[in-house]
Order: sequence, then structure tokens, then C-alpha cells
Amino acid sequence: MRVFISADIEGTTLTTLWDETEVGKGIYPPAAQQMTREVKAACEGAIAAGADHILIKDAHDYAINLDVTQLPECAEVIRGWTGSPLGMVDGVDESYDAALFVGYHSAAGRCGNPLSHTFTTQTTEVLLNGKPCSEFMLYSYACTLKGVPTVLLTGDKMLTEDSRDLHPMLYTVAVKDGFGGATRCINPALACRTIREMTEKALKQDLSKAGIQLPEHFTFEVSYKEHKLAVRRSFYPGFQLVGDRTIRMETDDFMDVLRAVQFVL
Repeated sequence: MRVFISADIEGTTLTTLWDETEVGKGIYPPAAQQMTREVKAACEGAIAAGADHILIKDAHDYAINLDVTQLPECAEVIRGWTGSPLGMVDGVDESYDAALFVGYHSAAGRCGNPLSHTFTTQTTEVLLNGKPCSEFMLYSYACTLKGVPTVLLTGDKMLTEDSRDLHPMLYTVAVKDGFGGATRCINPALACRTIREMTEKALKQDLSKAGIQLPEHFTFEVSYKEHKLAVRRSFYPGFQLVGDRTIRMETDDFMDVLRAVQFVL
């Protein structure tokens, strides 16, 4: 079995402040270590389910967060960014049996995590077909585009609840819940144990039934904090300004959305 993992940091347990997510900040190392532990747990669950090859996309910030020395030998890691529209799932292709998302967070404008955002903190809301558009939504759809089903999501409680309808056979692990500027987090060891167990269960499903059909049409809207950003980015092909701070794209091709993300977010 070949398994693809995309890993972020704002949805790991304990992570609460922006400084915990930034390379070079004094309080960053513990968060990066927990990110590594949660990814390792997903790898261990995948191996228990029969995986013999795992590809991990380090998908946070500079994408150099994971301590690769702590990961199984059958796991390869993509560090840094190629600039591909596949972004946080760069490297996934039709050869993979399933995709897992570890450490993901709620979408811009949502209250489930003090670190809620969709790629940038310059927006107030990002919508896809009228629903809050999380990074998980975008890139699990990208995996669908490549024919790879998404079967596991770990992160904050609100994201896991928001995402269950996207993939009918999705297993979720909520490692924390946010309110205001605070988080209520589960024990790191419990988080890892639960991720390991849920990963194994998710991958022992009949994966041939886990795929979904993408919507036939996409309405992609981005609302910015500043009017000038909306005006500037409305010139990206396919977008129009539809409010003081909002731009909108209509397309039948999801790759148009993925390409646009590289420039408008």
C-alpha cells in the first residue's frame, strides 16, 4: 500500500500562538516536535495497515519543520516548495492508495482555532461554493482530482466537524478545540495514540469505495481585510471585484482554483 500524508502545524495539539509556528522563534521547537510526533503516529498506523511506502509533504511555512530522523525508513519527505499548484499535496499522484491530512486547522473566519486562516492572515473569509474554504477542503479535493481518496483528518474540533460531509469514509481526530485566543488541548501522548489507531482503521476500510466526485462547478470567493488587496488581485484572470473587499471566480475546472490560490492568497 502506498500512502500520502500532508502535514501542517496549526492543527497539532498544544499549538496556540503564532510564534509557536514560526521557524526561529524561541517557542517554535516544541510545536515542531509535536508535529513530528503526530506525523510519526500516522506513519505507524499506516504501516500497521499494510503500507510499505509513505510520502510526506511538509506543508507548513518554509516546509522544513519535520524531524525526518524520527520517521520510519519507508517514509520519504518533501521539504520546501516547488511552486506547483498542488501546493500542500505536491507529490501526490494516481499511484497512491489514500491520502491523510495531519495537523490541519479551521478556515479563515472560523472560530475553532486561534490560528484559523486559509493560507494567509490577510483575508477575513474564503468561500468555495458558498462554504468556508479550509486548506483541507482545497487539497483533499486536489487529491480527488488525482484519483486518491482522503480517509484521515486530524486537527481542531471545528475543522473535523466542518469536513465530515466532504468525504463519506473520513476518519477524524480532534486534538484541540479553540475559543477566543485560547485552546483546550488533549494530552500529546493521547493525540499520538489516537492518530495511530484511527489511521490504521481508516486504511483498513475498502478504499475502492472511499472516493468522491468533485462538484461540477466552482464559485471561489476571497474577502480581504483591505480594499486595495481586493482591487489588485481582481486582475488575476477569471476574477472580478464583487464588493469593496471581495473577489470572485467562476469555473468548471478545479485546477483553475488551485492555480489561483498561488496568486490571490
